[in-house]
Amino acid sequence: MQFVTLLSFLAFTGLVGIITFLKIRNNKNDTQDSYFLGGRSLTGIVIASSLILTNLSASNFVGMSGQAYSSNMSVMGWEVASGVTLVIVALMLVPRYLKQGITTVPDFLENRYDKATKQFVTLLFLCQYVINILPTTLYAGAVIINQIFQVDALLGVTNFQAIWIISAAIGFLGFFYAIYGGLKAVVIADTINGVGLVIGGLMIPVFGLMALGHGSFGDGLNLILTHAPEKLQSVGSSSDPLPFSTVFTGLLLVNLYYWGTDQSIIQRALGAKNLKEGQKGVILAGSIKVITPLFLIIPGVIAFHMFGSDAGNPDTMYTRLVNEVLPKPLVGFFVAVMFGAILSTFNGVLSSSTTLFTLNVYKPLFGKGQSDKELVSKGRIFGIFIAIAAICISPFIMYAPEGLFQYLQMVAGFFSVPIFTIVFVGYISKRVPAIAAKIALTVFVLSYGSMQLIFHTPLHFLHQLAILFVVCTILMFVIGAIKPRQTDYVLPTSDAVDLTPWEHRYAASAIVVWMVIGAFLTFSDIGLVSGDYFWMEMYGLLGIAMLAVIFISNAIRKGKNKALASK
Repeated sequence: MQFVTLLSFLAFTGLVGIITFLKIRNNKNDTQDSYFLGGRSLTGIVIASSLILTNLSASNFVGMSGQAYSSNMSVMGWEVASGVTLVIVALMLVPRYLKQGITTVPDFLENRYDKATKQFVTLLFLCQYVINILPTTLYAGAVIINQIFQVDALLGVTNFQAIWIISAAIGFLGFFYAIYGGLKAVVIADTINGVGLVIGGLMIPVFGLMALGHGSFGDGLNLILTHAPEKLQSVGSSSDPLPFSTVFTGLLLVNLYYWGTDQSIIQRALGAKNLKEGQKGVILAGSIKVITPLFLIIPGVIAFHMFGSDAGNPDTMYTRLVNEVLPKPLVGFFVAVMFGAILSTFNGVLSSSTTLFTLNVYKPLFGKGQSDKELVSKGRIFGIFIAIAAICISPFIMYAPEGLFQYLQMVAGFFSVPIFTIVFVGYISKRVPAIAAKIALTVFVLSYGSMQLIFHTPLHFLHQLAILFVVCTILMFVIGAIKPRQTDYVLPTSDAVDLTPWEHRYAASAIVVWMVIGAFLTFSDIGLVSGDYFWMEMYGLLGIAMLAVIFISNAIRKGKNKALASK
């Protein structure tokens, strides 16, 4: 049966690689736009798929299900609240980015502040990618693959050595996609893996509930609804992994940074063929984020009912559930899909790292006068270097004292909200100078580091980030009042793509917001936790009414447009 699992894994993984190669084999990738932005040709569905696949890594599956197993569903706020964030990004940030025609977010910071600010932020991005995201992505993926295929026992090596070997294999494939294929190869692979992820991810709760119900999906569902319903609570208290209050403070800011300014994410929207496709893709990604708890977090609740509350390390529960409930051929397919998600995160971040280094570090210092082909070549060399560095670091993540997902989010605070703060102030102000951005970044990083590493402040780290955001924003405006820019900042305009917005953007955004509120309502004291479905039914009827209004409004608008066109 292990052979069948391995065969199905290799078959799907190989299929993705072959299709991707056939799609990109004639692409020369010898210009900046073709290599770093996919030729500015990405459509909405491709953007949405790549956003989701880059976001969803093994650390999400392992960490979030582990937290649901040991606590409750409060951690789903990271996923569901992203729906609102992506709506904000689509309506407010994507139009500005595409209007400027920028390739990286630091390009905006150079234009708004100065070159030194751009390079400072570029270094923060690269530190986060090389120290935090790339190694932890490799580590979490290696843990899953090792537990499924028992690589350590198969090769007769230690767990540490097995993690390193698997990390190297993932890193090599990620290098192929990101370094030689560029962004185009990344998003093609993401689109194929995206379909598989939806299918494979939903298989786990379906087969898990059937296992709980001894073959009956309905009986399994009834079991988790009636036994320990408090596990379905999404409105977290102060003692839960994600207090609900953070949704309105630090969580919102971290999400705005991640979806709106993190280069590895926003690079997909920057490669849109036009504003319409960019907005369509980002909003579609928002709708998908609302339903991801079904295959990221619900499995942790199922594992609690299946294995009990003290079955071992929570971070191993997801893989154990996969092994126990899926037929062996489907285990191989699921691991292949998970492998695709791991690769997507790794090669997406690797691609963004090479973009940032080449255009923001190498080109200004050493690459003046070099052709695009030469710059792309230097970016590939840097990509090889950081891929090797990440592979070497990854096995040591097993010694991290915190749970994997919580550790990831806490460390990201050193980079995320500080960068978002200066981007935010840069857009809403006209006279705040470059020195204010540099001081704010320094104060933010040092203060947050002191709270985490020296004083061990009891306040949740997301609340700490929110407080520092307010403090540093005020600090920047005070500096701007004392020593303002000599001239008002004016947002530049580029003709890189068509800037006609998506006509259905507001209706689609309303639907996503409705889904977000409905998700929190469903998994709360007035929803499944209490067993009273009245408010859920009323909210469902409200949604149907909203869809009817949108449909009728669109029909009336189309009728008017048709009448005007016939005159």
